[in-house]
Amino acid sequence: MIALDRAWLAANPLPPCDGATDKNARGRVLIAGGSEQLPGALRLTGEGALRAGAGKVQLATVERAALGLGLAMPEAAVFGLTANGAGELGGAAGRELAGLLERCDTLVLGPGTGADADAGPLLDAVLAAKHSAPTLLLDAAMLAVAAERDAAIAGRTGGTVLTPHPGEMAGLMAVDPERIARAPADIALAAATRFGAVVALKGPETHIATPEGTVLRYPEGGPGLATGGSGDVLAGAIGGLLARGADPLIATAWGVWLHGEAGRRLAARVGPIGFLGRELPQEIPGLMAAG
Repeated sequence: MIALDRAWLAANPLPPCDGATDKNARGRVLIAGGSEQLPGALRLTGEGALRAGAGKVQLATVERAALGLGLAMPEAAVFGLTANGAGELGGAAGRELAGLLERCDTLVLGPGTGADADAGPLLDAVLAAKHSAPTLLLDAAMLAVAAERDAAIAGRTGGTVLTPHPGEMAGLMAVDPERIARAPADIALAAATRFGAVVALKGPETHIATPEGTVLRYPEGGPGLATGGSGDVLAGAIGGLLARGADPLIATAWGVWLHGEAGRRLAARVGPIGFLGRELPQEIPGLMAAG
């Protein structure tokens, strides 16, 4: 197991950003998720992506939340998708979302979605789409339906990242939560192998595994990160780095480190707990610059 620290980051830098770059060259992220109950979740994910340096962010959410989300985040384009009766993304949203994929370099699918989302049909439509995003990150409700689609996910030609917390990992791999607590690195590695993806198993310590057998351990962050919206920011930061052209392992590791160090900075300034998920993104640019 390898420590995810400044030495590893220095040996595995992010893609450079020179003065001649433009917003298209820095990557286009499409983020799909949210619900009528969590209409602001994608704002956190979108800001995480922009703060990580993505050039363009597009947000796709349930139609009733789209206008408010666009007003809350004027830097992003916003698309309304069909909702189901529970106010979550409906099955028809998959076809709508598939039509947007050729406009993006990375798709972040799932932040802010709950158990009532029509996640299976939505993920099926994305996996079968003629134009597929080169890189894909699955989060929240999409992880709950990923197990029965493992072959399709592993068969993607682009890079894939999964970001489960222990509860989601228990469902994803059909294992007892106690086993995850005992051997998180082993479970993360098994999931990475099964899904052909980089897997970030979140928790007090985060373990990042690749299908090739690399396992990184990040032990920092602190208890303050266990707060609503924190995972949405992490998904956005990783998505933004993927869109910039970072390899999935490098994007995920840097995203985890930036997210954790943002938590540490806020804990020192605000207090160990009580800072907000929406305060995390503003710390990311300075942390990237410091390296």
